[in-house]
Amino acid sequence: MKIPDRSKKGMTRREFVKKGIQGGIIVTATPVIMSSLLSGCAPSPVAPKVPWQLTPEILQKLLDIALSKGGDFADIYVEHRISTQLLLEENLIKSLDYGVSQGVGIRVIAGEEVGYSYTDDLAMKKLEETARTAAYIAATGIKPSIANLSERSVKKNIIVEIGMDKVIEKKKVLLMQAANEAARAFDPAVKEVTVRYSDEIKNVIIANSEGRLVHDEQPLFYLGVSALAVRNDVRQMGSESLSERSGYEVFKRVSPADLGKEAARQAVSMLDAREAPTGEMPVIIANGWGGVLIHEAIGHGFEGDFIRKKTSFYTDKVGQKVASEKVSIVDDGTLRNHRGTLNADDEGSITRRNILIENGICQGFLYDIFNAGLMKTYSTGNARRQSFRYIPIPRMTNTFMLAGEDAAEDMVRRTRSGLRVRKLGGGQVDITSGNFVFRVTEAYMIDRGRTTYPVKGATLIGNGPEVLTKVDMVGPDLDYGPGTCGKDGQGVPCDVGQPTVRISAITVGGTRV
Repeated sequence: MKIPDRSKKGMTRREFVKKGIQGGIIVTATPVIMSSLLSGCAPSPVAPKVPWQLTPEILQKLLDIALSKGGDFADIYVEHRISTQLLLEENLIKSLDYGVSQGVGIRVIAGEEVGYSYTDDLAMKKLEETARTAAYIAATGIKPSIANLSERSVKKNIIVEIGMDKVIEKKKVLLMQAANEAARAFDPAVKEVTVRYSDEIKNVIIANSEGRLVHDEQPLFYLGVSALAVRNDVRQMGSESLSERSGYEVFKRVSPADLGKEAARQAVSMLDAREAPTGEMPVIIANGWGGVLIHEAIGHGFEGDFIRKKTSFYTDKVGQKVASEKVSIVDDGTLRNHRGTLNADDEGSITRRNILIENGICQGFLYDIFNAGLMKTYSTGNARRQSFRYIPIPRMTNTFMLAGEDAAEDMVRRTRSGLRVRKLGGGQVDITSGNFVFRVTEAYMIDRGRTTYPVKGATLIGNGPEVLTKVDMVGPDLDYGPGTCGKDGQGVPCDVGQPTVRISAITVGGTRV
Protein backbone atom coordinates (compact mmCIF):
# COMPACT_ATOMS: atom_id res chain seq x y z
CA MET A 1 0.00 0.00 0.00
CA LYS A 2 1.34 3.39 -0.95
CA ILE A 3 1.00 6.20 1.58
CA PRO A 4 0.52 9.51 -0.23
CA ASP A 5 2.95 12.33 0.43
CA ARG A 6 1.66 15.38 2.23
CA SER A 7 1.25 18.27 -0.16
CA LYS A 8 0.16 20.73 2.48
CA LYS A 9 -0.09 20.79 6.22
CA GLY A 10 -2.88 18.56 7.51
CA MET A 11 -4.65 18.27 10.85
CA THR A 12 -2.43 17.04 13.67
CA ARG A 13 -3.64 14.30 15.97
CA ARG A 14 -3.95 16.81 18.81
CA GLU A 15 -6.27 19.01 16.72
CA PHE A 16 -8.17 15.96 15.54
CA VAL A 17 -8.74 14.63 19.07
CA LYS A 18 -9.48 18.00 20.65
CA LYS A 19 -12.65 18.24 18.58
CA GLY A 20 -14.17 15.55 20.75
CA ILE A 21 -12.34 15.81 24.05
CA GLN A 22 -15.51 16.59 26.00
CA GLY A 23 -16.72 13.30 27.47
CA GLY A 24 -16.11 9.92 25.90
CA ILE A 25 -15.75 9.90 22.12
CA ILE A 26 -14.60 7.80 19.21
CA VAL A 27 -13.67 9.72 16.09
CA THR A 28 -13.25 7.89 12.77
CA ALA A 29 -11.08 9.63 10.20
CA THR A 30 -12.57 10.37 6.79
CA PRO A 31 -10.46 9.31 3.78
CA VAL A 32 -9.14 12.85 3.31
CA ILE A 33 -8.19 13.32 6.96
CA MET A 34 -6.83 9.76 7.13
CA SER A 35 -4.54 10.48 4.19
CA SER A 36 -3.26 13.61 5.89
CA LEU A 37 -2.66 11.83 9.20
CA LEU A 38 -0.94 8.80 7.69
CA SER A 39 1.42 10.93 5.60
CA GLY A 40 2.29 13.29 8.47
CA CYS A 41 5.79 13.67 9.81
CA ALA A 42 5.00 15.11 13.24
CA PRO A 43 4.70 12.90 16.33
CA SER A 44 1.21 11.95 17.47
CA PRO A 45 0.56 14.28 20.41
CA VAL A 46 -2.16 13.34 22.82
CA ALA A 47 -4.87 15.24 24.61
CA PRO A 48 -4.25 16.35 28.22
CA LYS A 49 -3.48 13.21 30.19
CA VAL A 50 -5.64 13.37 33.26
CA PRO A 51 -8.25 15.67 34.82
CA TRP A 52 -5.81 17.11 37.35
CA GLN A 53 -8.43 19.56 38.57
CA LEU A 54 -9.44 16.71 40.89
CA THR A 55 -7.04 17.78 43.63
CA PRO A 56 -6.46 15.84 46.86
CA GLU A 57 -8.73 18.35 48.59
CA ILE A 58 -11.59 17.60 46.19
CA LEU A 59 -11.02 13.86 46.46
CA GLN A 60 -11.05 14.14 50.26
CA LYS A 61 -14.37 15.97 50.10
CA LEU A 62 -15.88 13.33 47.83
CA LEU A 63 -14.75 10.56 50.20
CA ASP A 64 -16.40 12.41 53.07
CA ILE A 65 -19.67 12.59 51.11
CA ALA A 66 -19.42 8.93 50.11
CA LEU A 67 -19.21 7.87 53.78
CA SER A 68 -21.69 10.44 55.06
CA LYS A 69 -24.39 7.77 55.45
CA GLY A 70 -22.00 5.27 57.04
CA GLY A 71 -19.91 2.41 55.77
CA ASP A 72 -16.57 0.73 56.37
CA PHE A 73 -14.53 1.91 53.40
CA ALA A 74 -14.76 4.15 50.35
CA ASP A 75 -12.60 4.69 47.30
CA ILE A 76 -12.50 6.81 44.16
CA TYR A 77 -11.20 5.71 40.77
CA VAL A 78 -10.43 8.45 38.25
CA GLU A 79 -9.60 7.42 34.69
CA HIS A 80 -8.53 9.21 31.52
CA ARG A 81 -7.88 7.11 28.41
CA ILE A 82 -6.87 8.02 24.87
CA SER A 83 -6.60 5.35 22.20
CA THR A 84 -5.82 4.71 18.54
CA GLN A 85 -7.05 1.83 16.38
CA LEU A 86 -6.11 0.97 12.81
CA LEU A 87 -7.37 -1.81 10.53
CA LEU A 88 -5.62 -3.10 7.40
CA GLU A 89 -7.54 -5.34 5.00
CA GLU A 90 -7.12 -6.06 1.28
CA ASN A 91 -3.77 -4.24 1.37
CA LEU A 92 -5.48 -1.02 2.43
CA ILE A 93 -5.96 0.87 5.68
CA LYS A 94 -9.72 0.57 6.06
CA SER A 95 -10.21 2.53 9.29
CA LEU A 96 -8.40 4.84 11.67
CA ASP A 97 -10.19 5.57 14.95
CA TYR A 98 -9.28 7.80 17.87
CA GLY A 99 -11.04 7.46 21.18
CA VAL A 100 -11.02 9.57 24.33
CA SER A 101 -12.86 8.68 27.53
CA GLN A 102 -12.71 9.91 31.08
CA GLY A 103 -14.75 9.36 34.18
CA VAL A 104 -14.93 8.70 37.89
CA GLY A 105 -16.23 5.69 39.82
CA ILE A 106 -17.00 5.95 43.55
CA ARG A 107 -17.50 2.91 45.78
CA VAL A 108 -18.68 2.46 49.37
CA ILE A 109 -18.27 -0.88 51.20
CA ALA A 110 -20.39 -1.70 54.23
CA GLY A 111 -19.86 -5.30 55.33
CA GLU A 112 -21.00 -7.43 52.42
CA GLU A 113 -22.88 -4.54 50.80
CA VAL A 114 -21.30 -2.44 48.06
CA GLY A 115 -22.56 0.85 46.70
CA TYR A 116 -21.10 1.94 43.36
CA SER A 117 -21.81 4.88 41.13
CA TYR A 118 -19.92 6.47 38.23
CA THR A 119 -20.02 9.49 35.97
CA ASP A 120 -18.24 10.80 32.89
CA ASP A 121 -19.19 14.37 33.81
CA LEU A 122 -16.43 15.85 35.98
CA ALA A 123 -18.36 18.92 37.06
CA MET A 124 -18.21 19.21 40.85
CA LYS A 125 -21.98 19.08 41.21
CA LYS A 126 -22.13 15.81 39.29
CA LEU A 127 -19.23 14.31 41.25
CA GLU A 128 -20.93 15.12 44.55
CA GLU A 129 -24.15 13.55 43.27
CA THR A 130 -22.20 10.41 42.29
CA ALA A 131 -20.68 10.19 45.78
CA ARG A 132 -24.10 10.61 47.43
CA THR A 133 -25.58 7.85 45.23
CA ALA A 134 -22.88 5.40 46.33
CA ALA A 135 -23.44 6.50 49.95
CA TYR A 136 -27.17 5.75 49.87
CA ILE A 137 -26.68 2.30 48.33
CA ALA A 138 -24.43 1.12 51.18
CA ALA A 139 -25.72 3.24 54.05
CA THR A 140 -25.26 1.94 57.61
CA GLY A 141 -25.87 5.09 59.61
CA ILE A 142 -22.50 4.94 61.36
CA LYS A 143 -19.99 7.32 59.81
CA PRO A 144 -16.37 6.10 60.10
CA SER A 145 -13.27 8.23 60.42
CA ILE A 146 -11.48 9.13 57.18
CA ALA A 147 -7.69 9.36 56.98
CA ASN A 148 -6.03 12.31 55.26
CA LEU A 149 -4.85 11.46 51.77
CA SER A 150 -1.14 10.87 51.34
CA GLU A 151 0.34 10.06 47.94
CA ARG A 152 2.04 6.66 47.73
CA SER A 153 4.90 5.93 45.37
CA VAL A 154 4.70 2.76 43.28
CA LYS A 155 7.44 0.56 41.87
CA LYS A 156 7.79 1.04 38.12
CA ASN A 157 7.12 -2.30 36.47
CA ILE A 158 6.32 -0.54 33.19
CA ILE A 159 9.30 1.15 31.56
CA VAL A 160 8.71 2.85 28.19
CA GLU A 161 11.48 4.36 26.09
CA ILE A 162 9.46 5.59 23.10
CA GLY A 163 5.77 5.94 23.88
CA MET A 164 3.41 4.92 21.08
CA ASP A 165 1.75 8.32 21.47
CA LYS A 166 5.04 9.85 20.30
CA VAL A 167 5.09 7.74 17.11
CA ILE A 168 3.53 9.14 13.93
CA GLU A 169 0.70 7.13 12.40
CA LYS A 170 2.75 6.55 9.25
CA LYS A 171 5.25 4.45 11.24
CA LYS A 172 2.45 2.40 12.76
CA VAL A 173 1.10 1.72 9.27
CA LEU A 174 4.56 0.62 8.14
CA LEU A 175 4.56 -1.99 10.92
CA MET A 176 1.19 -3.25 9.69
CA GLN A 177 2.37 -3.30 6.08
CA ALA A 178 5.44 -5.35 6.98
CA ALA A 179 3.27 -7.98 8.69
CA ASN A 180 0.78 -7.98 5.82
CA GLU A 181 3.42 -8.35 3.10
CA ALA A 182 5.29 -11.12 4.95
CA ALA A 183 2.09 -13.13 5.42
CA ARG A 184 1.12 -12.80 1.74
CA ALA A 185 4.63 -13.69 0.55
CA PHE A 186 4.81 -16.82 2.70
CA ASP A 187 2.82 -19.02 0.32
CA PRO A 188 0.52 -18.51 -2.72
CA ALA A 189 -2.23 -20.25 -0.76
CA VAL A 190 -2.54 -17.19 1.51
CA LYS A 191 -5.45 -15.27 0.02
CA GLU A 192 -6.51 -12.83 2.73
CA VAL A 193 -4.65 -11.04 5.50
CA THR A 194 -6.04 -8.78 8.23
CA VAL A 195 -3.80 -6.69 10.48
CA ARG A 196 -5.11 -4.85 13.52
CA TYR A 197 -3.18 -2.28 15.52
CA SER A 198 -4.23 -0.45 18.68
CA ASP A 199 -2.58 1.55 21.42
CA GLU A 200 -3.74 3.47 24.44
CA ILE A 201 -2.47 5.57 27.29
CA LYS A 202 -4.55 5.28 30.46
CA ASN A 203 -3.92 7.57 33.40
CA VAL A 204 -5.57 6.86 36.74
CA ILE A 205 -5.91 8.42 40.18
CA ILE A 206 -7.03 6.18 43.05
CA ALA A 207 -7.91 7.55 46.49
CA ASN A 208 -9.48 5.79 49.47
CA SER A 209 -10.72 6.47 52.97
CA GLU A 210 -7.64 4.83 54.51
CA GLY A 211 -5.55 7.71 53.15
CA ARG A 212 -4.10 6.06 50.07
CA LEU A 213 -3.56 8.26 47.01
CA VAL A 214 -1.97 6.73 43.89
CA HIS A 215 -1.28 8.14 40.44
CA ASP A 216 -0.35 5.77 37.62
CA GLU A 217 0.09 5.68 33.85
CA GLN A 218 -0.71 2.45 32.01
CA PRO A 219 0.28 2.23 28.33
CA LEU A 220 -0.77 -0.73 26.18
CA PHE A 221 -0.38 -1.67 22.53
CA TYR A 222 -1.49 -4.55 20.31
CA LEU A 223 -0.47 -5.76 16.86
CA GLY A 224 -2.33 -8.80 15.55
CA VAL A 225 -2.28 -10.63 12.22
CA SER A 226 -4.74 -13.18 10.86
CA ALA A 227 -4.26 -15.03 7.57
CA LEU A 228 -6.64 -17.11 5.47
CA ALA A 229 -5.17 -19.88 3.32
CA VAL A 230 -7.23 -21.58 0.60
CA ARG A 231 -6.46 -24.69 -1.46
CA ASN A 232 -8.89 -26.99 -3.29
CA ASP A 233 -11.87 -25.47 -1.47
CA VAL A 234 -10.20 -26.07 1.91
CA ARG A 235 -9.96 -22.90 4.03
CA GLN A 236 -7.83 -22.51 7.15
CA MET A 237 -7.09 -19.56 9.40
CA GLY A 238 -3.95 -18.69 11.31
CA SER A 239 -3.25 -15.86 13.74
CA GLU A 240 -0.41 -14.35 15.73
CA SER A 241 -0.20 -11.27 17.94
CA LEU A 242 2.08 -9.14 20.08
CA SER A 243 0.85 -7.01 22.95
CA GLU A 244 2.76 -5.38 25.79
CA ARG A 245 2.76 -2.39 28.10
CA SER A 246 5.81 -1.00 26.34
CA GLY A 247 6.70 1.34 23.51
CA TYR A 248 8.01 1.45 19.97
CA GLU A 249 11.36 0.09 21.15
CA VAL A 250 9.82 -3.41 21.27
CA PHE A 251 10.27 -3.64 17.52
CA LYS A 252 14.02 -3.71 17.96
CA ARG A 253 13.61 -7.31 19.17
CA VAL A 254 10.33 -8.39 17.54
CA SER A 255 9.75 -8.13 13.80
CA PRO A 256 6.20 -7.47 12.54
CA ALA A 257 7.16 -9.58 9.52
CA ASP A 258 7.70 -12.57 11.82
CA LEU A 259 4.14 -12.16 13.15
CA GLY A 260 2.83 -12.23 9.59
CA LYS A 261 4.89 -15.28 8.66
CA GLU A 262 3.73 -17.18 11.73
CA ALA A 263 0.04 -16.44 11.04
CA ALA A 264 0.50 -17.62 7.45
CA ARG A 265 2.45 -20.72 8.52
CA GLN A 266 -0.36 -21.82 10.80
CA ALA A 267 -2.98 -21.41 8.09
CA VAL A 268 -0.97 -23.14 5.37
CA SER A 269 0.18 -26.02 7.59
CA MET A 270 -3.41 -26.97 8.37
CA LEU A 271 -4.56 -27.14 4.73
CA ASP A 272 -3.48 -30.79 4.55
CA ALA A 273 -4.84 -31.70 7.98
CA ARG A 274 -6.73 -34.96 8.46
CA GLU A 275 -9.72 -35.39 10.73
CA ALA A 276 -8.73 -35.64 14.39
CA PRO A 277 -9.21 -38.91 16.31
CA THR A 278 -11.22 -39.27 19.50
CA GLY A 279 -10.46 -40.93 22.79
CA GLU A 280 -8.17 -40.64 25.80
CA MET A 281 -4.50 -40.22 24.97
CA PRO A 282 -1.31 -38.40 26.00
CA VAL A 283 -1.24 -34.77 24.87
CA ILE A 284 1.75 -32.45 24.56
CA ILE A 285 0.85 -28.76 24.68
CA ALA A 286 3.28 -26.17 23.31
CA ASN A 287 4.72 -23.35 25.38
CA GLY A 288 3.41 -19.79 25.41
CA TRP A 289 -0.26 -19.44 24.48
CA GLY A 290 -0.85 -23.04 25.61
CA GLY A 291 -1.02 -21.47 29.07
CA VAL A 292 -4.57 -20.35 28.27
CA LEU A 293 -5.61 -23.78 29.54
CA ILE A 294 -4.07 -22.96 32.93
CA HIS A 295 -5.68 -19.52 32.96
CA GLU A 296 -9.19 -20.67 32.13
CA ALA A 297 -9.46 -24.16 33.57
CA ILE A 298 -7.44 -23.58 36.73
CA GLY A 299 -6.57 -19.92 37.35
CA HIS A 300 -10.09 -18.58 37.81
CA GLY A 301 -10.60 -21.07 40.60
CA PHE A 302 -7.92 -19.22 42.61
CA GLU A 303 -9.72 -15.86 42.49
CA GLY A 304 -10.88 -14.63 45.88
CA ASP A 305 -14.58 -14.13 45.15
CA PHE A 306 -14.98 -17.79 44.14
CA ILE A 307 -12.98 -18.85 47.21
CA ARG A 308 -15.12 -16.69 49.54
CA LYS A 309 -18.36 -18.03 48.06
CA LYS A 310 -16.98 -21.58 48.25
CA THR A 311 -17.81 -22.17 44.59
CA SER A 312 -14.24 -23.09 43.63
CA PHE A 313 -12.76 -26.59 43.72
CA TYR A 314 -9.72 -25.07 45.49
CA THR A 315 -11.66 -23.67 48.47
CA ASP A 316 -10.00 -24.85 51.73
CA LYS A 317 -7.21 -26.58 49.78
CA VAL A 318 -4.25 -24.49 51.04
CA GLY A 319 -1.46 -26.85 52.11
CA GLN A 320 -2.98 -29.76 50.23
CA LYS A 321 -1.68 -31.51 47.13
CA VAL A 322 -3.75 -30.40 44.13
CA ALA A 323 -1.36 -31.16 41.25
CA SER A 324 1.60 -33.20 40.13
CA GLU A 325 4.81 -32.32 41.97
CA LYS A 326 6.13 -31.06 38.62
CA VAL A 327 3.53 -28.27 38.63
CA SER A 328 4.17 -24.80 40.07
CA ILE A 329 1.85 -21.97 39.04
CA VAL A 330 2.38 -18.26 39.65
CA ASP A 331 0.40 -15.07 39.08
CA ASP A 332 2.79 -12.13 38.79
CA GLY A 333 1.65 -8.57 38.13
CA THR A 334 5.21 -7.23 38.31
CA LEU A 335 6.73 -8.83 35.18
CA ARG A 336 8.35 -5.94 33.35
CA ASN A 337 6.19 -4.57 30.53
CA HIS A 338 3.96 -7.63 30.20
CA ARG A 339 0.38 -7.17 29.00
CA GLY A 340 -1.09 -8.08 32.39
CA THR A 341 1.43 -6.05 34.41
CA LEU A 342 0.48 -3.05 36.56
CA ASN A 343 2.42 -0.78 38.88
CA ALA A 344 -0.62 -0.70 41.17
CA ASP A 345 -3.89 -2.56 40.76
CA ASP A 346 -7.24 -0.86 40.24
CA GLU A 347 -7.69 -0.28 43.97
CA GLY A 348 -4.22 1.26 44.34
CA SER A 349 -2.68 -1.82 45.97
CA ILE A 350 0.86 -2.66 44.89
CA THR A 351 1.05 -5.62 42.51
CA ARG A 352 3.18 -8.60 43.51
CA ARG A 353 4.27 -12.15 42.69
CA ASN A 354 1.74 -14.63 44.09
CA ILE A 355 2.53 -18.34 44.23
CA LEU A 356 -0.68 -20.33 43.70
CA ILE A 357 0.75 -23.86 43.47
CA GLU A 358 4.29 -24.90 44.41
CA ASN A 359 5.47 -28.41 43.54
CA GLY A 360 1.88 -29.55 43.46
CA ILE A 361 0.86 -27.99 46.81
CA CYS A 362 -1.80 -25.23 46.95
CA GLN A 363 -0.24 -22.09 48.46
CA GLY A 364 -2.84 -19.31 48.30
CA PHE A 365 -5.33 -17.24 46.34
CA LEU A 366 -5.83 -13.89 44.58
CA TYR A 367 -7.66 -11.12 46.44
CA ASP A 368 -8.96 -7.61 46.11
CA ILE A 369 -9.71 -5.37 49.11
CA PHE A 370 -13.40 -6.28 49.36
CA ASN A 371 -13.04 -10.07 49.33
CA ALA A 372 -9.84 -9.97 51.41
CA GLY A 373 -11.66 -7.99 54.09
CA LEU A 374 -14.45 -10.53 54.30
CA MET A 375 -11.92 -13.38 54.41
CA LYS A 376 -9.80 -11.69 57.13
CA THR A 377 -6.73 -11.60 54.90
CA TYR A 378 -4.97 -9.00 52.70
CA SER A 379 -5.19 -7.83 49.11
CA THR A 380 -2.69 -9.51 46.81
CA GLY A 381 -2.81 -6.65 44.29
CA ASN A 382 -5.27 -8.42 41.99
CA ALA A 383 -8.17 -5.98 41.80
CA ARG A 384 -8.98 -5.36 38.12
CA ARG A 385 -11.67 -3.43 36.30
CA GLN A 386 -12.37 -2.77 32.62
CA SER A 387 -12.92 0.95 33.16
CA PHE A 388 -14.38 3.48 35.59
CA ARG A 389 -17.81 2.15 34.65
CA TYR A 390 -17.13 -1.17 36.41
CA ILE A 391 -16.57 -2.25 39.99
CA PRO A 392 -13.17 -3.87 40.73
CA ILE A 393 -13.12 -7.65 41.18
CA PRO A 394 -10.31 -10.15 41.84
CA ARG A 395 -8.63 -11.15 38.56
CA MET A 396 -5.43 -12.69 37.27
CA THR A 397 -2.61 -10.57 35.80
CA ASN A 398 0.17 -12.68 34.21
CA THR A 399 -0.51 -16.31 35.11
CA PHE A 400 1.88 -19.08 34.15
CA MET A 401 3.44 -22.45 34.99
CA LEU A 402 7.10 -22.38 35.99
CA ALA A 403 9.70 -24.11 33.81
CA GLY A 404 10.93 -27.66 34.36
CA GLU A 405 13.76 -29.72 32.90
CA ASP A 406 12.13 -32.12 30.41
CA ALA A 407 13.00 -31.47 26.75
CA ALA A 408 10.11 -31.36 24.28
CA GLU A 409 11.91 -33.90 22.08
CA ASP A 410 11.97 -36.36 24.99
CA MET A 411 8.23 -35.83 25.53
CA VAL A 412 7.57 -36.83 21.92
CA ARG A 413 9.98 -39.80 22.06
CA ARG A 414 8.26 -41.14 25.17
CA THR A 415 4.79 -40.90 23.59
CA ARG A 416 3.89 -43.96 21.52
CA SER A 417 0.61 -42.48 20.28
CA GLY A 418 -0.88 -39.12 21.14
CA LEU A 419 -1.56 -35.53 20.13
CA ARG A 420 0.92 -32.66 19.91
CA VAL A 421 -0.92 -29.34 20.29
CA ARG A 422 0.89 -26.36 18.87
CA LYS A 423 -1.91 -23.83 19.40
CA LEU A 424 -5.12 -23.74 21.41
CA GLY A 425 -8.20 -21.70 20.58
CA GLY A 426 -11.08 -20.65 22.78
CA GLY A 427 -12.90 -22.77 25.32
CA GLN A 428 -15.62 -23.10 27.93
CA VAL A 429 -15.03 -23.71 31.63
CA ASP A 430 -17.21 -24.41 34.67
CA ILE A 431 -15.45 -22.67 37.57
CA THR A 432 -17.20 -24.75 40.24
CA SER A 433 -16.27 -28.16 38.85
CA GLY A 434 -13.28 -27.22 36.71
CA ASN A 435 -14.71 -29.07 33.70
CA PHE A 436 -13.58 -27.60 30.38
CA VAL A 437 -13.73 -27.96 26.61
CA PHE A 438 -11.01 -26.28 24.51
CA ARG A 439 -10.81 -25.98 20.75
CA VAL A 440 -7.48 -26.88 19.16
CA THR A 441 -6.45 -24.74 16.17
CA GLU A 442 -3.17 -26.45 15.27
CA ALA A 443 -2.17 -29.99 16.21
CA TYR A 444 -0.23 -33.01 14.94
CA MET A 445 -0.46 -36.73 15.61
CA ILE A 446 2.37 -38.52 17.41
CA ASP A 447 3.03 -42.04 16.19
CA ARG A 448 5.70 -44.27 17.78
CA GLY A 449 7.58 -41.33 19.24
CA ARG A 450 7.53 -39.14 16.12
CA THR A 451 5.49 -36.07 15.17
CA THR A 452 3.59 -36.88 11.97
CA TYR A 453 0.65 -35.35 10.08
CA PRO A 454 -1.56 -32.39 11.07
CA VAL A 455 -5.11 -32.95 12.30
CA LYS A 456 -8.14 -30.66 12.44
CA GLY A 457 -11.34 -30.51 14.44
CA ALA A 458 -9.75 -31.57 17.72
CA THR A 459 -10.95 -30.49 21.15
CA LEU A 460 -9.54 -31.12 24.61
CA ILE A 461 -12.14 -32.24 27.13
CA GLY A 462 -11.35 -32.64 30.80
CA ASN A 463 -11.29 -31.34 34.33
CA GLY A 464 -8.75 -28.71 35.35
CA PRO A 465 -7.87 -30.06 38.82
CA GLU A 466 -7.64 -33.60 37.44
CA VAL A 467 -5.46 -32.54 34.51
CA LEU A 468 -2.97 -30.93 36.91
CA THR A 469 -2.38 -34.30 38.53
CA LYS A 470 -1.55 -35.84 35.14
CA VAL A 471 1.18 -33.41 34.10
CA ASP A 472 4.15 -35.79 33.99
CA MET A 473 6.71 -33.77 31.99
CA VAL A 474 7.48 -30.02 32.04
CA GLY A 475 9.93 -28.32 29.69
CA PRO A 476 12.47 -25.52 30.28
CA ASP A 477 11.05 -23.26 27.55
CA LEU A 478 8.68 -20.96 29.46
CA ASP A 479 7.02 -18.42 27.16
CA TYR A 480 3.97 -16.16 27.23
CA GLY A 481 1.00 -15.22 25.06
CA PRO A 482 -1.22 -12.12 25.23
CA GLY A 483 -4.91 -12.43 26.01
CA THR A 484 -8.02 -10.68 27.26
CA CYS A 485 -9.65 -12.21 30.31
CA GLY A 486 -13.43 -12.11 30.50
CA LYS A 487 -15.35 -12.29 33.77
CA ASP A 488 -18.66 -10.82 34.97
CA GLY A 489 -19.04 -8.89 31.73
CA GLN A 490 -15.62 -7.25 32.03
CA GLY A 491 -12.56 -7.75 29.84
CA VAL A 492 -9.04 -6.92 31.07
CA PRO A 493 -5.62 -7.47 29.46
CA CYS A 494 -3.54 -10.38 30.72
CA ASP A 495 -0.71 -12.71 29.78
CA VAL A 496 -0.86 -16.50 29.94
CA GLY A 497 2.21 -18.70 29.89
CA GLN A 498 3.77 -22.09 30.29
CA PRO A 499 6.67 -24.22 29.10
CA THR A 500 5.95 -27.21 26.87
CA VAL A 501 4.09 -29.79 29.00
CA ARG A 502 2.91 -33.36 28.61
CA ILE A 503 -0.35 -34.56 30.09
CA SER A 504 -0.27 -38.35 30.43
CA ALA A 505 -3.96 -38.78 29.57
CA ILE A 506 -6.73 -36.43 28.49
CA THR A 507 -9.85 -36.91 26.38
CA VAL A 508 -9.53 -35.67 22.80
CA GLY A 509 -12.75 -34.97 20.95
CA GLY A 510 -12.60 -35.19 17.16
CA THR A 511 -14.38 -36.53 14.12
CA ARG A 512 -13.03 -40.05 13.78
CA VAL A 513 -12.39 -42.96 16.13
